[in-house]
Amino acid sequence: MDKIEHRIVSTNGINLHVAEIGSGPPVLLLHGFPELWYSWRHQMVSLASSGYRAIAPDLRGYGDSDSPPSVDSYTVHHIVGDLVGLLSALKVDQPVFLVGHDWGAIVAWIFTLFRPDLIKALVNISVPFVPRDPSIKPVTALRDIFGDQFYICTFQEAGATEELFAKVPTDKFIKSILLSRNPKPPRFTKDRIQALLDAPNQTQMPSWLTEEDVQYFAGKFDKSGFTGGLNYYRAIDKSWELFAPWGGAKVKVPTKFIVGDLDLTYNMPGAKEYINGDGFKEHVPYMQEVIVLEDAGHFVNQEKHQEITAHILDFIAKF
Repeated sequence: MDKIEHRIVSTNGINLHVAEIGSGPPVLLLHGFPELWYSWRHQMVSLASSGYRAIAPDLRGYGDSDSPPSVDSYTVHHIVGDLVGLLSALKVDQPVFLVGHDWGAIVAWIFTLFRPDLIKALVNISVPFVPRDPSIKPVTALRDIFGDQFYICTFQEAGATEELFAKVPTDKFIKSILLSRNPKPPRFTKDRIQALLDAPNQTQMPSWLTEEDVQYFAGKFDKSGFTGGLNYYRAIDKSWELFAPWGGAKVKVPTKFIVGDLDLTYNMPGAKEYINGDGFKEHVPYMQEVIVLEDAGHFVNQEKHQEITAHILDFIAKF
């Protein structure tokens, strides 16, 4: 970990913090919510020791990267633009191996559609590729299925979610998210926040997450706040509008997909049938492997970091 280098890179009109270690074929790792480059700490060290150049930015709105104030600055188009500029600034002169988790997986899917020439192969975790439905906006569709208290719907109101989050100590909040193994659709309500406040502090930590890890995440979010990350959800409908020209496009890079059997995304209505059936592969025709890890939750890249690292290394070695 002490060999990981950090720098600030100017790209796409903002500054991004990026962590980097190793030399060789580049591997670009994209984190999710509420996470940071730090989510890939285990994979970065292993990739470097295996002869790869591991690159993990704090995406815009997170950690030590800039957080533009406008919600409309958080479309997937902006995020992919940041990454294209980042690779140029780092003088990456060859296609990268791309790895994404959660929101990072969503960005990675779109990256492959926008710039397949920059991607050699893709390992995506937790969130499958779902084609654009031209008939309904995403937030409206989610509200119709899950109701107003579904977390993505709750997150839409600027300021309100931040006020709820602020009621709970950040380290306690981070633990509650990272350690959750409840596969039911998550809801963020005042009652849930009150339950967190009333719950005793969790001192018994699993082997994959230390108190030091939690304090790193909490310290960065105490500094930056959660608005940047929440704005990804608030820009979903705007991304949907801008994504119209790519309606029906398919992901045409070699792909491996990994998900935990307790992941909330895997337990959404119809998700298991889609991921394990022909539908997923129809939209990702170069899919080579779909892996469902047993007894694994949403933050599987941390929880099962040894297995995830092995899967990444095994797949990218083929290319």
